[in-house]
Amino acid sequence: MTGTAVPAGSSAGMTPGTLAVCHSVMRHHARTFSLAAALLPAGIRDDAAVVYAFCRHADDTVDGIEDRAVAAARLQRLRDALEDSVGQQHTGDPMVAAFAEVMRRRAIPLHVPEELLAGMEMDLRQARYPTLDGLLLYCYRAAGTVGLMMARVMGVSSGQALTRAIHLGIAMQLTNICRDVLEDWGRSRLYLPSELLARAGCAELGEHLGHPFPGAAVPGVAEVVRFLLALADRYYASADEGLLALPWRCSVAVRTAREVYAAIGEELARKGHDVRLGRVAVPPARKGWLLVWSVLRSLGELPSRMARAAPSHPERGAVDAHDFTRL
Repeated sequence: MTGTAVPAGSSAGMTPGTLAVCHSVMRHHARTFSLAAALLPAGIRDDAAVVYAFCRHADDTVDGIEDRAVAAARLQRLRDALEDSVGQQHTGDPMVAAFAEVMRRRAIPLHVPEELLAGMEMDLRQARYPTLDGLLLYCYRAAGTVGLMMARVMGVSSGQALTRAIHLGIAMQLTNICRDVLEDWGRSRLYLPSELLARAGCAELGEHLGHPFPGAAVPGVAEVVRFLLALADRYYASADEGLLALPWRCSVAVRTAREVYAAIGEELARKGHDVRLGRVAVPPARKGWLLVWSVLRSLGELPSRMARAAPSHPERGAVDAHDFTRL
């Protein structure tokens, strides 16, 4: 990538209006991430808001458009605008321009947001996922890429630590999928893999898309949701191994977001994984406690941070594409 070097944490070249819009988008659409972002140093918080706002901007580009050809064309225009902005050509889209600036300063490779857009294309092409591997690829593209970009914003450069960040994104996306089964069903979408549904005795569930959710499938779907949440827990545990690679305040913020998201799975478990009960939420009081617990846990890691020797030759470069979904 090219461009004038700007110190990490600086928002030089980004208009205050665009930055304010980015923060507003995150506050409005992502209460958990907004809570966590408040713990970040100012420069990192600004860049994280820009990354989140771009991801939301990309989602809004195709959201609610029934004609898939129109949605695909809009997504391609966004991809072209991103490439032009990275090449420092004027596109007329301040959100994309702000994101491209963050990419240049934080060394985010272009292929990462391109993978994010590829995940949105998957949503346009298919309403169901036959295999778990296919779903994990979608989770990587839709959310693992976001974890990777946020890690870059926070100064992470080692391949192993970036993989842990990807795993956090995958864990969160699996949690989202389990939380939103009924909501997605109302949009004629089913993310639960067909192979898992077949093992749980409801192989024909996908054939009922567009109709009321069949009560007979509830026990089988609960089994699949339980399985996916257990898998998410394994990705969360992998992500935890990368927290020491983050600056201390960043680790507190990421741990807070991780704990709140993982708590969604616990709320689902309390309801017997019954998707008919609708979207669950973590109560505000519990979010507050998880924030306090995250701070205390991170304080307890300070001796480990002080004793941890920085690698003399940190591993740099892209994450191995064959390994990002492996545990």
